[in-house]
Amino acid sequence: MNKIFSSATELYRHLQKTIRTAVPENVVPDFELKYKAEQVFEINRLAEEKKVLILKHNYMEPILFYAVNGYKGDSLELSRKAAETEANTIIFCGVHFMAETAKILNPSKKVLIPSLKAGCSLADGINSKDVKELKARFPGLPVVTYINSTAETKAESDVCCTSGNVIKVIEWVLKKFRTKSLIFIPDKYMARNIAAEKKMDVYIPKKDSNWDKKIDYANKSTIISWDARCYVHEQYTVEHVKAIRKDYPRAIVLAHPECPPEVVKAADYSGSTSGMVDFVKKHGKNNKIGLLTECSMTNNILTVFPQYTDNLIRMCNLRCRFMHMITLDQLLDTLMLDIYPVEVPKKIRQKAELSVRRMITIN
Repeated sequence: MNKIFSSATELYRHLQKTIRTAVPENVVPDFELKYKAEQVFEINRLAEEKKVLILKHNYMEPILFYAVNGYKGDSLELSRKAAETEANTIIFCGVHFMAETAKILNPSKKVLIPSLKAGCSLADGINSKDVKELKARFPGLPVVTYINSTAETKAESDVCCTSGNVIKVIEWVLKKFRTKSLIFIPDKYMARNIAAEKKMDVYIPKKDSNWDKKIDYANKSTIISWDARCYVHEQYTVEHVKAIRKDYPRAIVLAHPECPPEVVKAADYSGSTSGMVDFVKKHGKNNKIGLLTECSMTNNILTVFPQYTDNLIRMCNLRCRFMHMITLDQLLDTLMLDIYPVEVPKKIRQKAELSVRRMITIN
């Protein structure tokens, strides 16, 4: 928002006029909206006073997403902002791997996260030891690591990617390393979706599987991945797509690439959260649109495009418990108390930085 209000009351009146499109009164009653306006006013005052940059992922709660001053976007956009900022302190309203990435890109800055419990099922699904074993079992293959991973995992990688630039990164790797095959970790569903688009084979070993299975990756284009997934997106099914189309026959369905392949295939478009925002901006005026992703997205898009209220299909049944660990209360505590600092050991940071900066350069 980045607007200056003279008082919490003025901000509250502004939110009454604007946020109600995205957050109806039956969801956030008026007395709570007033309380949140007071919190936001104090957050914005302290952030300006302390010269703190606040980064907000697209999955944040709507009032934090809309009213707290700072930058909002997907992992790629926020990574860029973290790399470029001259602010002394960065507060990352997202999950832990995102704050780690900010520290990797700008190590001299203080990076804080409002909750230590804001983790990620994908990042937890693989570790550096797993990556080393994959590299040993499939020697010579470059490693592409999805941004939803820990700093230690990134440090064992050749390049990172986001859901918004994954195809561009994959194409760069195949050309740069003169290879037909690669290791892509940790998301098995995204690996399958990439393989379908690029017409490649995919092999997903498990820790307890037969590692000695013969894979002709030297001669046959293959993506070797890992058995990890986003616990939110894996819950979407083809039945969700059918249900939307049953109630809204002409609806356009957007699916995040972390969804299972059969869901992505059944949808009309697959893209990152920023890709979804751009799609709604371009097509939201004349179409009913349903989003298969963390359900805060629909509300947050409506804070930006309230004119599309009648066209975005509210289907808020799947929330990310990790993203919702970040609240206005915790953000305010973070500003007041300088909690919780995110650190990355120098040896790991330097190796991880190469893969992250490659990602930004490629894009």
